[in-house]
Amino acid sequence: MGPDLGAGVPEASLVENTPLAGHVGGEATLLVRSGNEYFAIGATCTHYGGPLAEGLVDGATVRCPWHHAKFCLRTGDAIGAPALTEVASYEVERRDGKVFVTRRRDRVAAPSERSAPHLPPPSVGIIGAGAGGTCVALELRRLGYTGAVTLIDRDGDAPYDRPNLSKDYLAGTQPRESLPLVARTDLEQQYIELLLGRTVTQLDATRRRITFDDGTHREFGAIVLAPGADPVRIEVPGEQGPPIHYVRSLKDSDAIIKSAAGAQRAVVIGASFIGLETAAALRTRGLEVHVVGLEPRPLERVLGGEFGDFVRQLHESHGVVFHLGTKVATAGLKHVTLENGERLDADFIVAGVGVRPATGLAEAAGLAVDKGIVVDAYLETSSKGVFAIGDSARWPSSHTGGLVRIEHWVLAQRQGQAVARTLMGDRKPFVDVPFFWSQHYDIAINYVGHAEQWDRLEIDGKLADHDCSARYWVGRKLMAVASIFRDRESLEAELAMERQVSGA
Repeated sequence: MGPDLGAGVPEASLVENTPLAGHVGGEATLLVRSGNEYFAIGATCTHYGGPLAEGLVDGATVRCPWHHAKFCLRTGDAIGAPALTEVASYEVERRDGKVFVTRRRDRVAAPSERSAPHLPPPSVGIIGAGAGGTCVALELRRLGYTGAVTLIDRDGDAPYDRPNLSKDYLAGTQPRESLPLVARTDLEQQYIELLLGRTVTQLDATRRRITFDDGTHREFGAIVLAPGADPVRIEVPGEQGPPIHYVRSLKDSDAIIKSAAGAQRAVVIGASFIGLETAAALRTRGLEVHVVGLEPRPLERVLGGEFGDFVRQLHESHGVVFHLGTKVATAGLKHVTLENGERLDADFIVAGVGVRPATGLAEAAGLAVDKGIVVDAYLETSSKGVFAIGDSARWPSSHTGGLVRIEHWVLAQRQGQAVARTLMGDRKPFVDVPFFWSQHYDIAINYVGHAEQWDRLEIDGKLADHDCSARYWVGRKLMAVASIFRDRESLEAELAMERQVSGA
C-alpha cells in the first residue's frame, strides 16, 4: 500500500511530477509535487481501476496509464473521459520538513472558465444517451449547470459501456451489472431526465424543437445530436442460412450470447477491430471461429502490414481460422460458402463490416451533412444552438487537418464534455487528440492520434514479445502511435500531440 501519507513523508523524498502511491485511513492515495504545490487524490482510476501512480502528471493533471482518463489534482474531478466519476481529494500540509495528507475535502461543483459574461441556455436536450450524450449531461452538472437536462434515446437500456459489448461482456468474463456507464439513480439524483425507448422523428433546428414518434413535441434552449452510427447490414443469398448478428447494442450482444449458448461454430464476417474482438470473445466461450475478410491482412489499413500479421498470428494461436481475400457468397442450412468455393459450417454469423453515421434526422432538418453531420471547431452545426458529437459528427481536426469523422468511444465522450463547457461559456475549439484501445485476449492495443495514411512507419521493440510501439509519420509530423504494454509511451505521445496542436 505504500507509506501512510497521513503520518507524513519527507518533503525532500518527493520528486516533482512523480506520483507517490500511499494510503490515508486505509484508502489508496496519490501524493504529487508539482512545482511548489502538493496535491493528494485517490489513487485508483474510476473507469476500470487503473493505477494512477503509474500515470503521467502534467501540471495539475494526472492521466491514467490504461485508457488515458484525466483527473484534476486540485479537486479529484474526472476532467477527461473515459472516467466519469471523481476520485477523493485531500488537504495537504507542510511542516517540519515533511508533507502530510490530512482530511478529505467536501465536493463542490467545478467552476466554469468563462471568457465573458455568459447566460447558459435554460434547457438542454440531448438526442442519444450513449457515451457522448451522457458526458454532455454529466459535465453540465459537474460545472454547476442548474437548467433542465434531458437525455433521449430509442434504446431502453442506455446508457451503457458499449466497448464491452464485443469484449469482456460478450466473452462472459464481465457481468451485466457492470455495464451501465452511470447508475440510473445517480442520474436521477442529478436531476437528469431520461426519456428512453423514445424515438425522435423530426427536428426543427431553428426553433430547437423535436417531435417524438407519438406526435408529442419538446423545445429546448440548446440541442446536442449524439445519435451515433448504425451497423452496415448485409444480405447473404440462400435459404435457411445461419442467423446474422451485429454488435452495436446491448440487445445485439445478448442475442449473440444466446446463440452461442447452444452453438459449436461461428463465422465472423469482417476482420475489423469489432470483428476480431468478437472472434476473441467467442473463442473464450469455446466456439470454433472462422473469420472471413476481403483484406489480405487484418487491420492492415489502420495498423500496417507487420502489425496486421501479428494480430493474425495472435488470433491463430488461440484457434481462430482466417479466410482472407474472399467473402461469403451464399448460405445454406448450418453453413456458408465462400467466393473461393470453401464451405464453412456455422451455427450463426456475426457481421462486423463497418457502420454508417446516423445523419437522417439532421439531414431532414436542413443541417449541413457531408459524410457526417458537419460541425465547426466548437462542434456546433450549421444551425446556432444545435451541436453534434460522436460517430455522427464530422469536425475540423487541428491534428490531421481538414474535416474528419472518427468512430472512437473516448473521443465521443470528450466531445460531449467540450460541448458542455461551451454551453457554460467556456467556448474553446475542440483540439483533443483521439485515443482508443482494442482488446484481443490478454493483449491490449492502445492507439493515440489518427493516421488515415502515412509515408513512414517505425516500429520500436518486438511485436512477438508484446512490448513495442509503432509510429506513423507524414513527412516530419507524427500522426499516430500504436502500442502494446507501453502505457507511459502512449501517454507521452498523446501529450506531445496535444502540445503540437496548441503550439505549446
